[in-house]
Parts: sequence; C-alpha cells; structure tokens
Amino acid sequence: MKLDHLHFPMQKWSLDDLYPSLSQTDLQKHFEQINQQVVEFEALRESLSSGIPLKDFLSAIQKLEKIHDPLNRLYSYANLKFAEDTQDQGVQTLMAQMDQYAAELSNRVMFFTLWWKKLDDENAQRLMSESGDYHYWLEELRHFSQYTLSEEEEKIINLKDITGVSASNTLYDAITNRYRFNFEVDGEKKEFSRGELMVYAHHHNPSLRTWAYNELYRVYGDDGDILGQMYQTRVRDWNNEEVQLRGFATPMSARNLANDIPDEVVDLLLNTCQKNAGVFQQFFKLKAKLLQLGTLRRHDLYAPVVEADHTTSFEDATALVLKGFAAFDEEVADEAFKVFEQNHIDSEVRVGKRSGAFCLTAAPTLTPWVLINYQGKTSDVTTLAHELGHAVHSLLASDHSVFTQHPCLPLAETASTFGEMLIVDELLRINKDPDLIKDLLFQQVDDAYATIQRQAYFALFEKKAHEMTREGASVKDLCDAYLENLKEQFGDAMLVDDIFKWEWVSIPHIYQVPFYVYAYAFGQLLVLALYQQYKKEGADFIPKYKRILSAGGSVAPLTLLKNEGIDIADPAFWQGGFDVIQKMVNELDRMTAK
Repeated sequence: MKLDHLHFPMQKWSLDDLYPSLSQTDLQKHFEQINQQVVEFEALRESLSSGIPLKDFLSAIQKLEKIHDPLNRLYSYANLKFAEDTQDQGVQTLMAQMDQYAAELSNRVMFFTLWWKKLDDENAQRLMSESGDYHYWLEELRHFSQYTLSEEEEKIINLKDITGVSASNTLYDAITNRYRFNFEVDGEKKEFSRGELMVYAHHHNPSLRTWAYNELYRVYGDDGDILGQMYQTRVRDWNNEEVQLRGFATPMSARNLANDIPDEVVDLLLNTCQKNAGVFQQFFKLKAKLLQLGTLRRHDLYAPVVEADHTTSFEDATALVLKGFAAFDEEVADEAFKVFEQNHIDSEVRVGKRSGAFCLTAAPTLTPWVLINYQGKTSDVTTLAHELGHAVHSLLASDHSVFTQHPCLPLAETASTFGEMLIVDELLRINKDPDLIKDLLFQQVDDAYATIQRQAYFALFEKKAHEMTREGASVKDLCDAYLENLKEQFGDAMLVDDIFKWEWVSIPHIYQVPFYVYAYAFGQLLVLALYQQYKKEGADFIPKYKRILSAGGSVAPLTLLKNEGIDIADPAFWQGGFDVIQKMVNELDRMTAK
C-alpha cells in the first residue's frame, strides 16, 4: 500500500461486488438457484445415521455452506440498501421478502443441525475429530442440544419471527431514523439528523450541550410510550422463547451460550464494573472541576475540557488511520486499505441514512462494507479506526468457512477497540498543542467510560427490564428503573435530569440483539490488557494479536485467550483493566493540578 497521496473523498459505497443491481426478476432467479441446492440437500435426510461415513458427513456440511453463502450475500445486500436509506419503501419490501425466504429456507435445512445436536457423543466425537475448520462450529451447535425444540416447533418459531420480532425491529429502525431535530444556530433555524445533533452534545458551550440532549430525548420521549411498548414486546418474545420454551435459566443465559461465555464469567465482568463505578466517578468530578461546573450534569458527560473546534477532513482522517495502522503492522494497514480501494465505505451524512456506524461482512471472500456518518470530529476519526478494525478482523479470518469466520460478540470488539487505541496514540504523537493533548487524554477516558461502564450498565438495565416486564411493569416503571440505574452509575459525581428517563428507548442494540452490549465492555477490558502487552513487548506482541484475530470463530473464546496467556475467569484479569483506567485518571489529576 502506498501511504503517500491517499485521497478518498466522502461518498456513498458501491454494492457492485455483491450485485450491480437486484431487480425482482434477478431476485427470483437467485431464489430458484438456491432452491435447487436446497432440494439436493433435502435428499440427504434419509442418509443421516449414527454410522454416517466421515466423507459423506463433510460433504453434507459443504453443501449446506454453499446454500448459506448466496443467502448471506442477498441478505447483506438488503441490509446495506436499507442502511443507505431506511425510508425507501422498495428496500423495506426487499427486507421483508428476505426475512420470509430465509425463514422458509432455514426450515427446510434445519433437519441436519437438529440431527447433529441429538447424535450420540461417541459418534459426534468421531466425526468432529476429523472435521478440520468445522470442528468448533459443530461443537458449539451441540452446546444447544438441551435447548433445542422439535423440528416442527423450530419451524413455527422461524415463521412467527418474520411478522414478529423481525418486523418490529425494522419498524423501530424506520421510525427512529426518520426523526429530525430542530434548533436555532447562529440565529438560523436548522433541522438535524441524530448524528448531526450529537455533535453538539460534545460542544464546549454548555447551553448547546443542554439543548442537544433535551431535543434528542424530547423527540424520543414524544414516542416514548410506543417505543417502550415495542421494547416490552421484544422482551416478552425473548422470554417466551428462550426461557419458557427452550429452558434457559435466565434471559441473559441464552446470549451467553451463543457467545460461548459462561454465565459466571459474564456475572464477574458486570460485578467488577459495578465495584469500580468509583473510578469513573472520580474522573467526572475531575472534569467538573476543570469545567468549573461544581457538579457535572448528565448533559456534560462528553464535554471537552478545552475550547477546541478542531476538525479533520475525511481525506486526512483516512490517511491518519491507515498510516497509524501501518506503523503497527503493514498487513493490518493493507487489509484496511481494501475497504477504500474497493469503495466499500459509506461516509456521507444523508437524510434517511442509518445513524451510527457498523461493519458488515457478507461472505469470507468479500471485503467487508463499512458505514459511518463522518463529520470531522476527533471521535469520528476514532470511529473510522474502530470500524476499519472490524474489517481487518474479518479479512484476517477470511480463510475460514461461512460458519467459522465470525468471532463471538465479545471477541468481535477486539480489533475495533485496539484500532481505536492505536489511532489515539498516533494523534497524541503528532499533536504538540498542550490543550489538544489534554483534550485527547480526557477523550480516552470518556471513550473508556462509553465502551465499558455505560455498556455494562445498559446490560444491568436489560436484566432488570426483563425481570420487571415479566412481572407486569409499565413503560413508566422502566423509565423509573432506568433513572435509578443512572444514579447508581454516577453516584454523587453527576446530576441526572428527568429527561434522561427516555435514554433507554434510543438504544437500538437492546431491541435488536438483547444483551449484546456487554460485549463492548468485555472487548474494551480485553484490549486494555492486550495493549499493555503491546507496549511492553513491541513487535514481539504482533504475532499473538494476529493469531487471535485470524482464529475468527474457529476456536472457543476461553481456549483461544488461554492459549495466549489470558484467563477471563480470573477476577484479577477484569480488575486489571480498571487498574489501567485508574492510572489514567490519576495521571490526568496530576497533570491538571500543575
């Protein structure tokens, strides 16, 4: 990769590597091709037995993989088109078609995984021992044996999800991504998207910060009862399926097993976060002192400590991130470069475009697609690094199968968060302005709070909300519980206004992927440990890091990490991450006392 003359303007991505276009005729043609593969696969049902030869077993898996690959591509195309414009009714129809088709297809091929889950241990071990890259995928499937229902029941669940939870999530996205926020800036009335609005939540002017949050939650609050009821429907659906039908001990246990992380490890992570609430409370008191605010308000959470309106062009941000990655490792930078080279990034801010940022992998053989809403802030630069880190992770694991490329959710945040830390260090290295350096250091702890403590307390709220909803709580009850959650989190370090009772209805993850959020805290604390090793070991650390990424989802997370000397069942591991943050806060305290 040539690091000189890197010029990538802000633009909309190209989906040509998936499909140059996808008419209804094209879609039906793809469906027919997949259907033929499914018919051939269905013919294998009668050959499945405890004594199936290894060759036939592996052939069946490969046939299943060939069905999943084109289906994933079609599904990815629909999701990427929806992210481009959540208000496009044609794309909404395409999403509904894909949901329906995927559910019907899943019902036709599930006989294979159901048979596998019920196979006796001796023959399962015989087949897994020679299954190569499929080994861990097969092992993980069997973890769900006791929670799997009959074939007919599983088919019913797949079909009811089309018009149930999947439809509800699409509606949530469509409703909330059309929200517009109004404000008068420099005497001119303007309308903002959520991404544009939240720039002002980081503004040095406290009045603008107050306005931004009040406007955000005024709009969400206007629909709060409806959005809250949508969330409660999601919670009831999750509890009905995962706890009542499948028999998981708790709602969160279902997610933990999908992540292959023991319940006790997740509980240890969340308990450690609660015990260390004082670390961030100390930080917020320090920030309040610097801002001369007495006690920080929730509106001031991400207030900059210096009045700096520094912005970075997208071209400069791209060069900065790629050069920062290259200084760490050339291969990492080369993989990130592919996202730009193949025009797989959508960086514009547009009406109707999905807010936030994400990275989507459509197939192991394709470079991932990255969406961000770039506005030039330092946080946008680090977000770019974060999403490119996801892409690097995917590309380094691209030699794995469709079933083993993706890591579990907690490990999925490893490369993204590590990438952010690399770029923050690069920003600190190239900037000489003391105020900017101070601002960057404070932003580091701000980001650690947002990724660890905020997400952990979201997860704690989810646990409480699932319990309360099961017991008949109202939306108002959940609002009250969320305010209590914030007050426990911030203690006497921050004042929380009543408007923030609606914050929870603005968090898409808790609707779309229940209990996803603790993966961020897991990933950040893991990366803090890894980054400290990098600082000590230098280039000797890089092969270890790349081994973790290259494994994708082909190794159990506890095994993968233990092989690299990391024991996530040890309380000292999680506490060690907070010890690093405590040192950062103490250093900021000393720096600002001068």
